[in-house]
Amino acid sequence: MMACSVPFNNKNLDISFFVFKPTIVIIDDLVHSLKQFSLSTESLGCVQSSIFRSIHGNMIIWYGTWQRRSSKEKELLTSTLKSMLTNNISSMAVLTEHSFLEAYGGESRDGSSTAKISSGDIISLHTAVTTTNDLNDLCYAVLAILRSRFAKMEGITAGLCFKGQSKPRVVCIHVWKYLHFCYSWILNSDHRNWMMPYLERFSIDMKYDIFRVVYVSGDNVVDLNCVSAQKMLENGKECSRQGQVMQN
Repeated sequence: MMACSVPFNNKNLDISFFVFKPTIVIIDDLVHSLKQFSLSTESLGCVQSSIFRSIHGNMIIWYGTWQRRSSKEKELLTSTLKSMLTNNISSMAVLTEHSFLEAYGGESRDGSSTAKISSGDIISLHTAVTTTNDLNDLCYAVLAILRSRFAKMEGITAGLCFKGQSKPRVVCIHVWKYLHFCYSWILNSDHRNWMMPYLERFSIDMKYDIFRVVYVSGDNVVDLNCVSAQKMLENGKECSRQGQVMQN
């Protein structure tokens, strides 16, 4: 089985998250189009990619890993990616958020310094937005929470912390092989009592959701004739010359 391997602390990698809210009933059509989009990003330098589908909510996340780029290069890349998405995805979903992050710490059950994400895995995801002045302290607090609880979390395979590059946010993901382990941890843990000592001094906006990994780069993508990856790339470049056409 193919897997995305995300190092806990690699200054040479940029991580991109694109968050979508579907506007169609058959979500599988959107997932398929995002798989095609993943194929097209390889020619732009995407090292690996994955798609997370919310289990209870109405959200899809496209995740991509890139070799580290300058701020200007990331602006150009983002413009190209948004243009490609506009031409091929906008009829199926609204792009609600996008950002670049970097991994700064984590834990794994096998003792390695990477988190491995495969199709079928369960991802529980926390995000916290704070002020710029508090970002570094919040990063340390979130990593401390992960490290203090990881050994007690039955069924977890890895945990990974990211910090925003342009926005003061922290993202923490837990990777599980089975959903019931994730539910058991959520239902049987008194999260407020053990998390608040780490977080009570911060003014933060927190969000939480549970996702299933429905694709990682390298998985077989069927029915490739539906949308040509090369055609998607060409359309995206054409759209990028027309200016910004998708709003967050």
